[in-house]
Amino acid sequence: MSHTDDQGRSERHNARMARKKAIMDARIAAADEHRGVFIVNAGNGKGKSSSGLGMVMRALGHDMQVGVVQFIKGAMETGEERFLRRFPEQVQFHAMGEGYTWNTQDRDRDMARAAEAWAKAREMLQNPAIGLVLLDELNIALKYKYLDVEQVLDDILARPLHQHVIVTGRGVPDAVVEAADTVTDMTLVKHAFAAGIAAQPGVEW
Repeated sequence: MSHTDDQGRSERHNARMARKKAIMDARIAAADEHRGVFIVNAGNGKGKSSSGLGMVMRALGHDMQVGVVQFIKGAMETGEERFLRRFPEQVQFHAMGEGYTWNTQDRDRDMARAAEAWAKAREMLQNPAIGLVLLDELNIALKYKYLDVEQVLDDILARPLHQHVIVTGRGVPDAVVEAADTVTDMTLVKHAFAAGIAAQPGVEW
């Protein structure tokens, strides 16, 4: 390829990037509303809670107060719990589940635990000092109807103006998708567990 061809390709690339930059700059300038966002991580793929916890880390980096309520997890200590408990002045962490319903096999107890977890979540959602609230695996509690979705959404939407909320878990109700600002559907392509690889510390918990 000649020097002239390389130069022409470079010029075309630069022109495309200049047009793209103009479009992106206009979109950024138009997005001038500053408020908390309601984020949902759903789908059957891995990464829903991991993404939420990544945003917790970002919030801590900005010296924000953070609240975490885990609705299903709690039967065993996780890596995130061990880590986040190192920041008691910035993080309120509550693992309030007792495992998945096929393990507990006690719907009444599962519902009672979910109600206790939501009471704790509601306290956080009413506290303007907390900048970000992660409601981990809440979608599963809603899927099994342990909690009333309308009440949950009422509480989330009534939160302080600048508070961010992240909800994770598969089986997200349509009403939650409709109410959220940002929704990501994690698509399963492959998972090590399907190949007989056991859940690994630092990866799954």
